[in-house]
Amino acid sequence: MAAKTKNTERREDALSRERIIAAAIEILDAGGENGLTVRALAAHFTTGLGAIYWHMSSKADIIAAATDAVLAGPAAAAPPDPGDAIRALALRVFDSIDDHPWAGAQLSRTASQPTTLKIFESIGLQVQALGVPAAAQFNTASALLSYILGVANQNAALAQSAEPGTNRTAVLEGVSAMWTDLDPTHFSFIRSIAPQLRDHDDRAQFLAGIDLLLAGIQASATS
Repeated sequence: MAAKTKNTERREDALSRERIIAAAIEILDAGGENGLTVRALAAHFTTGLGAIYWHMSSKADIIAAATDAVLAGPAAAAPPDPGDAIRALALRVFDSIDDHPWAGAQLSRTASQPTTLKIFESIGLQVQALGVPAAAQFNTASALLSYILGVANQNAALAQSAEPGTNRTAVLEGVSAMWTDLDPTHFSFIRSIAPQLRDHDDRAQFLAGIDLLLAGIQASATS
């Protein structure tokens, strides 16, 4: 078999939009948005800045594409029940942002972010399937979107703020103890739920909020 020529090797190793996005995700996961620059990507591929700009117009374009890749990529078929479909979508977004906190920050910047629009469209279709009246569909879908992105982003931000190697159980136990010691005159409710904080699961709590929203949506749709 003839040896590969340098030109063939260059074609096989040629950059593509997909390879750049995959590398960007790795860099973002490791160092967040501050760690991602076009120069860092060029160094990753041992190439010049122009090779990156040939495929991607800017750092903002790269982050938007990376966000779309981790949040709006291929997913399992939606369950036939619209409530279950919303739960599945919500958990997929929650888990994706938990794995890639920078993506949540990107989504929170603007409602016109392409990935946000895709998520909003998916939620809206299920809201329609639930039988929500047309006049209430915008508010209903917006409330679900705000909850999903807001709580998922908050959870990821809290996880990022913890020191590396922090024991989550120990942190929760400390906060629970602090809540228990609050003045009962001003914080009776917080004191009462302090034991639940120690043992709660963020993902389960997130889904419980989705269930509360869906219960209200379904009740109003049938009233």
